Amino acid sequence: MSDVYTMGEALGVVSSGRVRHDSEARLDVGGPEFTLAIALARLGHRVSFLGKVGADELGARITTVLRGEGVDVSDIREDGTAPTGLLLKESRVGHDPRLTDYRIRSAGSRLSPGNVPIDRIAASRLLHVTGVTPALGLDPRDAVETAVGAAMTAGVPVSMAVDYRPALWPSLSEAEEVLGALARRSSVLFVRQDELDLVKPALTADREVVVTRGAKGASVRSGGVRYDAPALSVPVVDTMGAGEAFVAGYLSALLDELTPQERLARGTMLGAAAVTSASDWQGLPTRAELGSGIRTS
Repeated sequence: MSDVYTMGEALGVVSSGRVRHDSEARLDVGGPEFTLAIALARLGHRVSFLGKVGADELGARITTVLRGEGVDVSDIREDGTAPTGLLLKESRVGHDPRLTDYRIRSAGSRLSPGNVPIDRIAASRLLHVTGVTPALGLDPRDAVETAVGAAMTAGVPVSMAVDYRPALWPSLSEAEEVLGALARRSSVLFVRQDELDLVKPALTADREVVVTRGAKGASVRSGGVRYDAPALSVPVVDTMGAGEAFVAGYLSALLDELTPQERLARGTMLGAAAVTSASDWQGLPTRAELGSGIRTS
């Protein structure tokens, strides 16, 4: 039995300055669900990851990292006919990194409903999905919908991070339709301030809606009461991965049956830890570090 079952595309990440001028780069692996899985595993939760990787070195590295972090990789499938996807991240002073995806016809984009283990999802405490995977194509979209349907049938709560990536969607209207439908099937919904209009029909009182506002902190409305948490002031190395780390911290506290205010606090702490590292996930804390207080300055 997993505490959290999640699914998506993990891919290689190449980080550099301006590619046309820089002669050095950093190789890592990542992805929103990948980062979340590691964050939760480091906090002592049992996590299972579903995805496809290529029969290549990047695919092997992804599986090796997840397994080494204690994530259950039983459902990762290797596709010998497609490569592992790649993300190019160019740093820019004073701005978020410029991202370029190389994931068309990647192994991860071939995730299909037939890969979804209904029984393992039904035996989990929580299913977490993001809006990134449904944007990768019809098969990944159907896979997410199959997983969500299996969870709902089994009475397993569904958590969703909207995570709208405009470059991955054919149109805003299609994203609004697909993400809105998934959001309305979730029990816990994570949405950025600028995504609120995208899933407006899902912002109802019967759903736990967590709104993140970057440097302005985060809020949640629970039991008719709104709770707020300020962002922590920390040295920022790279902002990528902060959103996924926040979600992981919040879900960890939810699984630990903590109060809404404590959930926000743990999410904020993990988000702060993520931005102090060049990697989306390597700077994330363990349960022991979380218990003793994480140094964030």
